[in-house]
Amino acid sequence: MTDRNAVTGVSIMALVAMGGAVDSTIVRLLAGEVHPFVIGFTRVSFGLIAMLPLILRRPEMLRTKARAGHVIRAALKLGSLVAMFAALQAAPLATVTAIGFAAPIFVTLGAWLFLSEKPGPLRLGGLLLGFAGILVILAPSIGLGEERALMLALLAALLTAAIQLMLKVMGRTDRADTLVAWNLIMSVPLAAIPAWYFWSTPTTAQWGLLALQGVIGTVSQLGVTRAFQLADASLVAPVDFLRLPFVALSAWLIFSELSPLSTWLGAALIFAAILLMAASARGRQVVVPG
Repeated sequence: MTDRNAVTGVSIMALVAMGGAVDSTIVRLLAGEVHPFVIGFTRVSFGLIAMLPLILRRPEMLRTKARAGHVIRAALKLGSLVAMFAALQAAPLATVTAIGFAAPIFVTLGAWLFLSEKPGPLRLGGLLLGFAGILVILAPSIGLGEERALMLALLAALLTAAIQLMLKVMGRTDRADTLVAWNLIMSVPLAAIPAWYFWSTPTTAQWGLLALQGVIGTVSQLGVTRAFQLADASLVAPVDFLRLPFVALSAWLIFSELSPLSTWLGAALIFAAILLMAASARGRQVVVPG
């Protein structure tokens, strides 16, 4: 890895973080007007449309030996998206975003329990810090009517962790762009059924926001793939935490929403946990999330 590649990888990941903040803002703008299942369907549909030129130019990327795995992963991904969208529509944006960062904590725990990856002292310390951060974020919301939304955000993080654990196995046979393409292809028909049940036709402006969100989602997945190719995961992964201040700024400017101190304290603990786990992962192969 050269210094130039490292800078490029970090820069791409910073842009992905900005895109994630825009994505969250769009979901909040659509709150109460477009159902989360409909947003999930349009997200993957516009994402697939954005991916089609690349698929048509390189059809070999669709070669896979894990079709059943792609179906399961797509279902988990759709569940994660809808849970996160519902949470973003009902709870403070920065708080939901901070809880979403707990996914790597659950990945470490899941790898220990299901893949026999025994964590070292740094990872164990990261696990403890991470769960402490989650509790710090969740505790003040009890009794404020936000518990359901924040539990959905926690569910989204759990499902994301399950997806990343699957990728540890699927990534041994399929390339990153193959994983992204099949995720979108399988997600569209799966998302269509609940979207049809909750369907209400969006306005022209809403269609524009939904299309933008779909494009951002696909570009972000490809951007993450490229960032992890250019630089070490331990360097690139923590950059995604820039999404939190971007989201907090957007929430303040657009919705006059201030993030509680507990969100920042909890996020800081989770960030420290991920830094510890990233340090323990130096020199190991890391599967790019998709």
